[in-house]
Amino acid sequence: MKEKVIVTGGAGFIGSHIADRLLEKGYAVHVIDNLVTGTRENVRPEAAFHQADILDFDSVKNIFEGAKYVFHSAALARVQPSIQDPRASNQANVTGTLNVLLASRDAGVTRVVYSASSSAYGNPERMPMQEHMEARPMSPYALQKYVGELYARLFSFLYGIETVSLRYFNVYGPRMSTDGHYALAIAKFLEQRKRGEPLTIVPDGTQSRDFTHVLDVVEANILAAGSGKVGQGEVVNVGAGRDRSILELADLIGGERVFIEPRIEPRRTLADISRARELLGWEPKVAFEDGIAELKKLHGIS
Repeated sequence: MKEKVIVTGGAGFIGSHIADRLLEKGYAVHVIDNLVTGTRENVRPEAAFHQADILDFDSVKNIFEGAKYVFHSAALARVQPSIQDPRASNQANVTGTLNVLLASRDAGVTRVVYSASSSAYGNPERMPMQEHMEARPMSPYALQKYVGELYARLFSFLYGIETVSLRYFNVYGPRMSTDGHYALAIAKFLEQRKRGEPLTIVPDGTQSRDFTHVLDVVEANILAAGSGKVGQGEVVNVGAGRDRSILELADLIGGERVFIEPRIEPRRTLADISRARELLGWEPKVAFEDGIAELKKLHGIS
């Protein structure tokens, strides 16, 4: 009999890739998604799909029965929307996470792997970003994702449910959102290049990001579920361990460019991934140039 696992947000960008990999490994995968930002087409037919909202505890709690692992990737993502409407993002990212942890506890789930965010670091003075650094969120979204980490650790301490939080760094790859504020720079640039428009760059383009391919993130989730070295609310960076400037990204995608109004954002993100190596046995494998070349091909860009 196949072991049951749950992926919240499994119709979204990262969650759907996690669900795909779990299916390939032979698990009975149950996807929970309200389809606010995810799409039904991202869910393979072999997965059991539950169109439900984790904010409605009574409608989702029974889905968790019999599950061994829960991969909690459901969120109302991105920084700018959380600044515009912090209440909505707080409900999804804090109350939603609490509901997932409660349902997991009540159902006797073995381990919850929580999709955390490197935005919790804010704009630290030192690089690379290390897990022991003080959290300094610069947006409601960053604060909310950090609170999720604290809740996960607290549930391990109070209730004995195993948890681990993976702090993702600037995840990119197939299926990433190209919709408005939810779009990352890579997705925006690809869409602009495809339409023959100039790439819009926030001055001065020297700000850099630790771009991490979604398939590497997926592998970190799989390893986090099975590792005997985590389970007590540990926080683990999941990044490429190398940052690239926005100008470098623009060079790889090609085309004209134009500078736009600045906005509140960190100047740089760069992960120290030594803890991921130690606790998960994980290494990023997808080279940035290869990942961008793959996306250009998918978008029909030569």
